[in-house]
Amino acid sequence: MCWIPKYVAFLFFMIIVDYCCGIGMGQSSSSFVRKFFLSVSLFSNLGLLFIFKYFNFFSHNVSALLGHSFFVLHYVLPLGISFHVFQSLSYTIEVYRRRVKAEKHIGIFALYVMFFPQLVAGPIERPQNLLPQFHQERKFSYANFRIGAQLFLWGLFKKICIADMLSYPVRQVYASPTLYSGPILMLTTVYFAIQIYCDFSGYTDIARGVAKMMGYDLMLNFRQPYFARSIKEFWQRWHISLSTWFRDYVYFPLGGSRVSKTILFRNLIIVFILSGLWHGAAWTFVIWGALHGFYMIAGEGTRAWRKKIIDKLNLEKSFFYHIMEIFITLNLVIIGWVFFRANSLQNAWYIISHMYIPTKIKFSDVSYGVGLEEFQTLLVWVLIALLFMVDYFIEHKPSNIVRFWQKKSLRWAIYTAGFYSLIFFGVWGQIQFIYFQF
Repeated sequence: MCWIPKYVAFLFFMIIVDYCCGIGMGQSSSSFVRKFFLSVSLFSNLGLLFIFKYFNFFSHNVSALLGHSFFVLHYVLPLGISFHVFQSLSYTIEVYRRRVKAEKHIGIFALYVMFFPQLVAGPIERPQNLLPQFHQERKFSYANFRIGAQLFLWGLFKKICIADMLSYPVRQVYASPTLYSGPILMLTTVYFAIQIYCDFSGYTDIARGVAKMMGYDLMLNFRQPYFARSIKEFWQRWHISLSTWFRDYVYFPLGGSRVSKTILFRNLIIVFILSGLWHGAAWTFVIWGALHGFYMIAGEGTRAWRKKIIDKLNLEKSFFYHIMEIFITLNLVIIGWVFFRANSLQNAWYIISHMYIPTKIKFSDVSYGVGLEEFQTLLVWVLIALLFMVDYFIEHKPSNIVRFWQKKSLRWAIYTAGFYSLIFFGVWGQIQFIYFQF
């Protein structure tokens, strides 16, 4: 409403259509009628998404293919449209499958679609988790408020102290990649991998924290993704609400993994290309999604062969083998991030083909050369090390975190350090969350 007031009409339209479709499916025992209402919901939601997000993309590509110019629409993409479309669709699909009952209170259903902490960038909630919570009476709880405030502070720290600091070198280098050497291209690509993680997981922590302060529990959306030992595991840790959405509503209906290898590979590539398109109407996102699809296909195709080698050499318990798996997975993910961030396919190809070429560089090249002062560069490296140290303890030594956090003096020392880090080291500006554009 503060941005473009008339866009709220589209939210109201989606709410009314899906509410009525849910009621219709809930009251009918006819398979035909239920499929009709589901089709109306799918057509309405995906139709709006197509018009706003994909019409111009397809129009430009058809024009280029046929050599004939088609008209384009001139508008600004509604904030977070992909998130609330998918959340609303999850409701109608679950009602159709009779996994949840249709919500009869239109105000509560509207709250499910427009719950403000996660409206614009998720996590994409399921009706089984969120709707029952709206029917329960809420009272202030200091314990919930404290947990929520901790999540909020940690998310804000990741966003403005790390992600926003890294946004400057990433934006500068990716705007003109041909001006920079291989090591700088590699460094800023690693920066972007950390930036997007801190930016998106930071928003999720803030959303979960705000919801928890009010007594609501949102799903976990990130689980230390850069410690994944395979691409499959990476997608079990990264943007969990989206990956499980595609798994449940696209991958499984296509047959899942209980099909022939050929059909399995088809299912994987379809899911990941759709995932790429969900992120943005550009060929860079399509290639990013397809690349992860090919990663998954390669992983599935070589799984039996790799298992034989691992068993024969007894590598499963080898620490160095685990480190190698993480390193390889991280490199594959980083190559994918190049396409995700690049302004064009030409720039993406240039970065990938040059970032592994070694060249001598000075410390000033990785600071002033990319738009940071030397102190800022050292500071952000320290903060990144702190981030991954915390992630390591959460991943491998959670009991130590619990014991540590029970000490009141240490807890308040961290609160104080976090507060002053935000004040003195945070980038307080107009840098929006990356996933707002999706």
